[in-house]
This record gives sequence, structure tokens and C-alpha cells, in this order.
Amino acid sequence: MKYGLRFLSLTLLISMVSCQPGGETFPDAICIEHVSVIHPEDGLTENQTIIIQGEKILRVTPSSNLKLSPENQIIDGTGKYIMPGLWDAHVHFAYMENLAPSMFDLFLGYGVTSVRDTGGKIDFVKMWKDKAAANPNAAPRVMIAGPLLDGMPNVYDGSTPQRPPLSVGLPTVEAAVKKVNELDSLEVDLLKAYEMLTPEQFTIIAKMAKQKGLKVTGHVPLSMDVIGASNAGLSSMEHMRNLELSCASNADELLQQRQQLLIAQKDSAGGILRSKIHELQRETAVKNYDETKANKVLAVLAKNETWQIPTLALNTFLTNRHFERRSWQESIAFLPETIAQQWSKSVASLKEMPVTPFRVSYSDWSLNMVKKIHRTKIEIMAGTDCPIALLTPGESLHEELAVLVQAGLTPLEALKTATINPAKYFNMEDELGLVQKECGQIWSYLMQTPLKILPIPKASEPSLKMERTLTKVN
Repeated sequence: MKYGLRFLSLTLLISMVSCQPGGETFPDAICIEHVSVIHPEDGLTENQTIIIQGEKILRVTPSSNLKLSPENQIIDGTGKYIMPGLWDAHVHFAYMENLAPSMFDLFLGYGVTSVRDTGGKIDFVKMWKDKAAANPNAAPRVMIAGPLLDGMPNVYDGSTPQRPPLSVGLPTVEAAVKKVNELDSLEVDLLKAYEMLTPEQFTIIAKMAKQKGLKVTGHVPLSMDVIGASNAGLSSMEHMRNLELSCASNADELLQQRQQLLIAQKDSAGGILRSKIHELQRETAVKNYDETKANKVLAVLAKNETWQIPTLALNTFLTNRHFERRSWQESIAFLPETIAQQWSKSVASLKEMPVTPFRVSYSDWSLNMVKKIHRTKIEIMAGTDCPIALLTPGESLHEELAVLVQAGLTPLEALKTATINPAKYFNMEDELGLVQKECGQIWSYLMQTPLKILPIPKASEPSLKMERTLTKVN
């Protein structure tokens, strides 16, 4: 795939800048002049010159303030845009192992220069992390959690193609302790907790993670409520999963029912038991949504700084129907042929499937909850869960940004969720997330239009509505 990208990593090289009568010279540097810079907080600044030297940004300044010597390597950015590299904070290399070899190019082709893998067999996901580190100019940065840390019975146990072996089932607290120590020794970047954990297992995982300097992301275990999981140390929540169960007027009753089912049907298959509980409680919880309960839950999440990765493109995929848009249809041309054919057949089936009233109400609940989360000042990261739900790696991140705006974020606020916020989450905000001096990885492809966010407001303008049509990056 032709994608015209390059990105810059972290090493700072010191060089000498000399002034000459014909203008300033920057040895061994790339100079981009007359380009529009997209800043996730300040908006669009036009007619800028960017000097990139030694894999770091050396200077960002108005082009009128800097005369360049013709001896420099100069790129004319007139009429084009430059922005920070994007993050997809929820991906799975191991969900479709035969797609994984194509995912680097797909991510880079859509400007995604960092990803956070949130669950897969440790040997498999670590292989892709190591490949990326060994060849950073041809791969996104890869952060990994290793396998989902689940209880017994575990959900992603390899029993069906829809439930590949992404998790480890931990029968005891001692097994959880052993697995956390093992993953820490393999230098994972975070841990992923899952839904069948007991409260005791979840608590020890969170405690150990804190001691080791690791964040714990995941789904709220079905044996717990959101407040209990957040207070125990859940650093971030994926998909807002099981949040609706704690925001219902009958939340205590639902929790008790779940706990009883988990004990009574402990010999069931994990995926079947989890689905049964969701089918039994999710619609009831959404119908019994209680604003007072929700405000109490969100106040705890804000206090504990429990971040949210809503994956709205996933939560709304049967109502927003991303797979019917031309941008998606164009994206699957870059998939391996057998996978593209398989996905096309799936779309044909989905088009015949009626959208149930509950699907509509759950999509509405998801959009409204993200609006409340944002207003409560809980931090959000953009993630997709690709390639689940026919979400093409790379293209689906653009879809996620669009749906975040649909939920009430401004275009710049949505852009923050895929640039500054993930850098902050990993304590890398001094290196990534902005096109500014001393930052490293930027998306240095000169775009004709600024992604799906059209138009990006200038620094002095209010945020504008996001356009729903993706301008494809070739």
C-alpha cells in the first residue's frame, strides 16, 4: 500500500545552525515551510516552517520569521497540513492472526503512528512489539498488555472463531499473582483485567500493578460494580463495559443477581455465561437508567482518574453502520484478499439484519454517556477494538473520532483523545502528541485536507462541526 508517510522517533541529536547571507542553514535537517499546523489544543495555524533534525522537532515558527538557505533540504508545504501522529488506544493483533502482518501498513496508511494492544497471547503480541521497535520507520509504536487476565471460566478461551484465545483463566488469587509477575518480567506496558475475575483477584492485580508502576485497564468484572473497581485501582475502562449496570436504579439488585449466577453456573463456558448475563441485564439496566446513580458513579471515576476508552464506533456499529460508507469499502481493498471477501459477505448479512429497538437505545445511551463523561472532565482516549466488528485497522480510528464528535466533543477535543491524551496516559507528553519543539513522532505526511475533521478551526475561531466524509490518505 502506498501511503506516503514517515514518522520520527525519540533520539535527540545536537547540531549546529549557521546563519548565512542567503538564509539560515540546518545541517542534516528536513525543513517544511508554508505548511498549516494542526494543534490539538490551539487549532490551525497557517504558514509555518518546521525544522526536523536528528529525529526531533528543532523549531516551529512562522515562515515569515525564518529565511531558509537554499542549501537546506526544503519541502514546500503550501496548501497542506501537518499534525501529530494518531493513536489507536484499543487494538488486537491476535484477534485475527492472519491479518496481523498487514496491520502495520494499515495503521500507518491512515496516520496511526502508535497503538495500544489490549489483549492477546503474550508471545504473539510481544513479537509485533519487538518487530515495531526493531524497525521504527516502518511500523507504529506498539504498547502491549499481554493476555486478558480473566477468572474461571474465562471468556476468550479459543472455543470459537469469535472467541480466540486472547485470555488466561486464573482459578485462584495465587494464580493471578503468578501471572502478573510473569507479565511484568516480560516488560508489558500495562495489564488488562477482564469480566470473570473475582473481586479478590481483581484487587490483588490492581495492587500489584501499582507496586510495579503499571496501569490496569479493562472491563469491570461482573462480580463487582464500577465504583468498587475504580476504588480498587482500575486505571481505565474499555467500551464503558458494564457501566450501565451500575447506573441503573436497581443496580444493587443486578449486582446480587450477577454474583449468584457466577457461582451457580461456574461450570458453564465463559463466553456463554458472560453473554447470558449481558442479555439478562443490559437492556434492563438501560431502561432503568438513573441520573442520580450515574452522577455518583461518574464522580468517583473523575476523583480516581479512571480514564475511558469508549470505542463508540464499536458500540454503535449496527446503528451508525460504518460498513456501508464508501470510506470503509475503500479501506478493505488494502486487506488480504481472503479477509476482504469474508468481510464483504458479513456485510451482506448485516444489511439483512433488522436493527432492534434495544440496539438503538444502547447506541443512544453510549453517545449520551460519553457526553456526560466528557462534561465530568474524565479523560478519554480514542480506541476502536479493531479488527473486531469489521473495523479496519487505521480507517476505524477516523470513524471513532467522528463518532466522538457525534457524542458532543468538538473536533479539537476529539483530536486530543488520539494525540495528547494517550501520550499523557503513558507519561510521554514531553515527547509525543504535539507538533512543537523537542517533540518526536509526528505525522509528517503533507495532507491535502486535515483528516475527517473538516474544517479544523484556526486558533482564534470556535470549534466547528466535524464532516462525516473521510478524505482518504493515499
